[in-house]
Amino acid sequence: MARIDDFIQARVLAREGLLEKDINSIIDFSGGVSKADDSGRLRSFLLRFLNRDVVVTWPEMEFSYNGSVEDVPVQQQVLLLHYLNGVCGPGDMRGKTDWVSFQDLPEGRFYMDAFMKRAKDPLLRTFGSNPKKMAELAMKLYNARFTDFGDVSVVVEALPRVPVALVLWQGDDEFPPEGNLLFDKGISEILPAEDIALLAGMVVYPLIGMMKN
Repeated sequence: MARIDDFIQARVLAREGLLEKDINSIIDFSGGVSKADDSGRLRSFLLRFLNRDVVVTWPEMEFSYNGSVEDVPVQQQVLLLHYLNGVCGPGDMRGKTDWVSFQDLPEGRFYMDAFMKRAKDPLLRTFGSNPKKMAELAMKLYNARFTDFGDVSVVVEALPRVPVALVLWQGDDEFPPEGNLLFDKGISEILPAEDIALLAGMVVYPLIGMMKN
């Protein structure tokens, strides 16, 4: 498991990579909304992340939640920086969604254990016997929408151009409950598998927290 020092160093490297890009292109490709200061100079932009607006300053690339004093954890900062770097790449995910399992993503099998521990197993353990509750909480927290996978499934727009589907099968007398998370195949053009596993956990754990409370 990565240490905080590792995330801090990764944040430094990701910031350096972004400084080489055009800010207007970053905002356009990331679905951000620019914010100018009183003089009209572009100083920051808003990025929608897990149904919350994150303020990203430019060129400092500091992160904060819009209208809140709550800190953005460094792990999430690194993921957002990687997203901003990756979303400006040559791929285009603005067409039809092509859903795949995590294991079918490039290097997905290598990070499968991390994905299972961070996302799939906790999702199934918490909501396998009550999939409708998962959908109810996801709609409340993320403004998720229903889709037609499994017995119950919803799509969460984790980031612009990065949908994540949460899928559950309730099971019966013969088969236990089952679940999975699906991703747009093009996500691998934006984020590496390690980040996708981390993002999956960021989607699932707040739902678990709501369920416990």
